[in-house]
Amino acid sequence: MSSSRVSFAADVDFLRQHGDVLLLRASHGACVAVSAKYQGRVMTSTVSPAGPSLGWVNRPVIAASAVGTAFDNYGGEDRFWLGPEGGQFALFFAPGTAFELEHWQTPHELQEGTWEPSAVSDNSIEFSRVMRVNNHAGTGFELTVGRRIAVMDVQSVAKELGVTPAAEVQWVAFRSYNQVTNTSTTAWTEQAGLISIWSLGMFAPADDTWVIVPFEKAGQGPIVSSDYFGALPPERLRVDEASGVVTFLADGKYRSKIGLSQSRSRPVAGSYTASEKRLTIIRYSVPQAPQPYVNSTWQVQEQPYAGDLFNSYNHGTSTPGQLAEFRFYELESSSPGALLSPGETLRHEHQTYHFIGERPFLDAIAQQVLGVSLSVVPGP
Repeated sequence: MSSSRVSFAADVDFLRQHGDVLLLRASHGACVAVSAKYQGRVMTSTVSPAGPSLGWVNRPVIAASAVGTAFDNYGGEDRFWLGPEGGQFALFFAPGTAFELEHWQTPHELQEGTWEPSAVSDNSIEFSRVMRVNNHAGTGFELTVGRRIAVMDVQSVAKELGVTPAAEVQWVAFRSYNQVTNTSTTAWTEQAGLISIWSLGMFAPADDTWVIVPFEKAGQGPIVSSDYFGALPPERLRVDEASGVVTFLADGKYRSKIGLSQSRSRPVAGSYTASEKRLTIIRYSVPQAPQPYVNSTWQVQEQPYAGDLFNSYNHGTSTPGQLAEFRFYELESSSPGALLSPGETLRHEHQTYHFIGERPFLDAIAQQVLGVSLSVVPGP
């Protein structure tokens, strides 16, 4: 299989010039690259040792050894963060600062320092990390983070997605199990602010990359939030209420973001790039009972626990025709707010699947898993 993408081997060679990389291998030849140096994140993956690199690796930032910037954007298709980003309980704005870009700072605990593995095997790796973070309201959180990354075999894919990829389809799948434990002496409360587990995957876009998000038609409230950076033009965001699907252009050329609440979220979403014959699917934890989800909008909020469970971010500028320095898009999921007493634990799982093959085979997977045909997005 040919591809214009950077090869997996080339990305791994580059990463190894700047730090150790652990490779998790599946029995069918797929491979996942994990970096302890970059906070236990999955940097990239591939369907075969000679295949393309399917995550987005931000080479200039890694080569510059950037540390402590507002966002040490190393890339990676599964990283661990904590929410909320904005609002009166924000973790990304210090107390007393305005919700403006010049004051935005990723918590240092989330992007600095090596996460030493606590257990390693051929197909999984575990990390444990002690940290403290503070929110915009001045509340401090002492916690232990647990994280396990595992490559998936065909039996696991069949169990989770209800499909067995055809022989004509190449694929790779992995999952991250993430948890936070309250190690402080006081309970975490809505009044003082809650934190949540935030799983984010970064991918390299093409001009024809579309995010596909099925939604619960019987859910309450708006179907999709799309005004994070201003209203989106109709050629970039489409809501098909009859089919129960949102489609969002993720070409890395226009700064934009969408989100779905718990009431509207299903446990799966994905993206499709026809020019690369690639279908990406993420699957994640969705609680059955209503839960408080932290709100990350950059303002003092009337409803700080009416936030999103699923998000997708498309990088770029807000000026038509002007390109950003980097092109990427994200598929994200979040846990509920962690209403934890001392010693209690909250868990969140996030799975990533890449399927590469001819459209009819990918369409069959999309219909089974996402509940819609790939015909919902423009293009051949």
